[in-house]
Amino acid sequence: MTSLPSDSEFGRARLAAIAAAIACVAVVGIGLSLSIPLLSLEMERMGLSNTWIGVNTAVAGVASIVVLPFVPRVAARLGVMPLLLGAIAVAAVALLGFRAVRDFAWWFPLRFVFSAALGVLFVLSEFWINQAAPPTRRGLVMGVYATVLALGFAIGPALLRFLGTAGWAPYLAGAALFCAGTLPLFLARDLSPEIPRKGGRGFLGYLRVAPSATLAALIYGAVETGGFAILPIYGLRLGLTAEQAAGLVSVAALGNVLFQIPVGLLADKVDKRRLLLAAAFFGALGAAALPLGANDGRLLAVILLAWGGIAGTLYTVGLAHLGARFDGAALAGANAAFLVLYNIGLVLGPPLVGGGMDLASPHGFAWALALLFVAYLAVVGGRMIRAAP
Repeated sequence: MTSLPSDSEFGRARLAAIAAAIACVAVVGIGLSLSIPLLSLEMERMGLSNTWIGVNTAVAGVASIVVLPFVPRVAARLGVMPLLLGAIAVAAVALLGFRAVRDFAWWFPLRFVFSAALGVLFVLSEFWINQAAPPTRRGLVMGVYATVLALGFAIGPALLRFLGTAGWAPYLAGAALFCAGTLPLFLARDLSPEIPRKGGRGFLGYLRVAPSATLAALIYGAVETGGFAILPIYGLRLGLTAEQAAGLVSVAALGNVLFQIPVGLLADKVDKRRLLLAAAFFGALGAAALPLGANDGRLLAVILLAWGGIAGTLYTVGLAHLGARFDGAALAGANAAFLVLYNIGLVLGPPLVGGGMDLASPHGFAWALALLFVAYLAVVGGRMIRAAP
């Protein structure tokens, strides 16, 4: 008779599954962060206008919004592991296609396929991590995941300094990094989760049942792209040099890295909705405080460090909250809805924040960010009031 696994064996298997999924996403994150600036620079060399570069880049968000809602159903039929490996292979081939195909018209379907494949990877990896995380340590696990992913995204652009941005070398390196992400998956191939064919719900169903968790992704996507894209321009309007203005993004990104694990630990001890409420409140407060550092670079850096960390916790705690609310097919669908809303935020953020600065330059930038947090604060606060006995 086959004996059941012991608690320690089960715990080791759970840890191995989490480590494999995080390692896969981290390696792919390096390749992805290398490819984003690489493709923009390549389009610049092709003589394309900033408008066309922006339109092509925006296809990434469209691909995720269109494709990701169908991922849980496809994974339930094909299996999580085969779909993960297939997505990585497609992304690697598509990246090489950008170098091989010099006709810009083909870059639109290439961008769509490339971004859709990466979206599949992130949906399934985050589902796997959330499913495998122990309920009492889910916040910590998601904090580790967010930290490792943020570090991976910081490494990619740095690699371009050594590889250069011309020729095949950076494309081959990016494709190799994607393929390297399959190694931890092969090592944990017997630990991949299964998604039941029944038990999920439609996109709007997740938004209605868990708005605090899902809308956290929308606000974070808008704040991340809108804030980080317009922040250097805000710095220039404050009188900083181009190098100092660009450094503001690094300060905010550092805060994002530093805050994830401590807040993840806190999420395991307190009501996650209360933590999301606090993140919304202090995110609004931190954004509104940015004008206080207009004439003091050190104060501005301190505010940005704290604000960047607080903003990043929306993603971490939102994912942990999903894991606490859903399981099985419902969790896979919720993860897909989460990433769809994140990508909608990516599309909406830059025009909203940039428009705010155009209306009231320069501090309209800070006020627009604060209003995004206030809107989310109203949603979470309203849900908690209605849920109170």
